[in-house]
Amino acid sequence: MITVTRINNSPITINAELIEFIEATPDTIITTMTGKKIIVKDSVDEVVEKIVSYRQRCFENIRVKLEKQPL
Repeated sequence: MITVTRINNSPITINAELIEFIEATPDTIITTMTGKKIIVKDSVDEVVEKIVSYRQRCFENIRVKLEKQPL
């Protein structure tokens, strides 16, 4: 889940796994796999960074466990 800011300054938390694509038109529009469009204040780069950070946190435990396993 990532939190972004709508145009009206209200935060919204969305499932990053459901994002299909992100456009800058010049507003940033997030389109989900369900077809829903969310216009946000965050730039495309900011949204992408939030998604990358989210995914890194998701896989952190797996990485730590793999590093601890003996070869």
